[in-house]
Amino acid sequence: MTRTATSASRLPRALQSLFNLRREEIGPVLIAALFFFCVLTALMLLRPARDALGMERGIESIRWLFIGTAVVTLAVNPLFGWLVSRLKRLQFIGATYGFFVLSLVGFWALLMFAPGAVGQRSGQVFFVWFSVFNLFVTMVFWALLADRFTSDQGKRLFALISVGGTLGAIFGPWLTSQLAQPLGTPSLLLVAGGFLLLALAMAWLLVRVAPDRASPDAPAAAAGLASEAERIGGSAWAGLRAVFRSSYLTGIAGYILLMTVVATFVYFTRLQMVAAVSDSMDARAALLGNIDMWTQVAVLVLQLTLTGKIIQRFGLGVALAILPVATALGFIGLAIYGSFVVLILLEATNRAVQRGITRPAREALFTVVGREDKYKAKAFVDTFVYRAGDVAGAQTEGALGRLGLAMGGLVSIVVPLALVWAALALWLGRAQARRVAEPPASTV
Repeated sequence: MTRTATSASRLPRALQSLFNLRREEIGPVLIAALFFFCVLTALMLLRPARDALGMERGIESIRWLFIGTAVVTLAVNPLFGWLVSRLKRLQFIGATYGFFVLSLVGFWALLMFAPGAVGQRSGQVFFVWFSVFNLFVTMVFWALLADRFTSDQGKRLFALISVGGTLGAIFGPWLTSQLAQPLGTPSLLLVAGGFLLLALAMAWLLVRVAPDRASPDAPAAAAGLASEAERIGGSAWAGLRAVFRSSYLTGIAGYILLMTVVATFVYFTRLQMVAAVSDSMDARAALLGNIDMWTQVAVLVLQLTLTGKIIQRFGLGVALAILPVATALGFIGLAIYGSFVVLILLEATNRAVQRGITRPAREALFTVVGREDKYKAKAFVDTFVYRAGDVAGAQTEGALGRLGLAMGGLVSIVVPLALVWAALALWLGRAQARRVAEPPASTV
């Protein structure tokens, strides 16, 4: 019995040593990872269909859909800011997730009871809706984590928590392949809605179990319940104003803008090559889904092995700078070889680094800002600024294609952007380190 007890006690110690995880953090980390698993499963169930539907009227139409998405995210931001100001934390999280669940039910009813009304226009509506849905459900997840964990915990634990999302991103496409035929595509919308409801349940648990930003001797559960009773308050437009008043938040917005511009270059390059491979919507969806699934394997390896160590050893700045350097090198390689295999390697590397290293590091930046900014400013940056980068990237890539510059023109833009992007990453790392010892403020 003593030997069994000793072996059982060694397992938590081994986990703590391997992942730099403390005993009291195991429960919150598991809940947060399961929360992210449910969110990414729901997203990845729907993403291949989103891309395939968006291509029905050609790649050029997607560029204009990006503009529509940016406009919608800008319009939705003050509404979300109003919810954050007026409702308690779990209430506005529940309202956000509940809206998207009801939207999925609405799309399901349309597909089931009025299939004749489904066409290219409704496919474009779904494309825009999904693009907004994708950003808001992940933004709310990370905002809650930035609110619940300290800066030190974010640097140590966010990469480990991200593993849950990666597993969901692998599980989602697999589940789509298993359920699409026996249940039909419309039913996948209800399955995705079910995972969102599970995610909401995990958010409820996380608020009550995870340690809040309290002193070490304060009971975590009591601290969580105390903060949950308070409303954040403020203006519906506070997030937008904060981004333009704070050099730190402006820097984060600039980093995300550059990241999405370059990621959009990769996205449209992929769509063009996939369109050249097959004219069938089903074949395109299958190919895009396979690329998504296998890319996650590389992400998982990074999250389990390198990310936490890179952040702890070199800091957030270096972790954030890896993506621009890797992307620039990948585009140079694509310009030299120009094959579909090189494109897959570029996209896999870009996504692996972005999700495996950059995302946990980027989210740790928000652990040192005020609570209002964690939700309102973060919503503006992670939705409108993100989609504005999509628009800028899509229009730039299209203009280069019309001028006949193609890949060579992209490389001439990506490399200088990557240098600015990497310099900004290093500055953000130093700025975050300076803020760690300071009390958070809404704007600086």
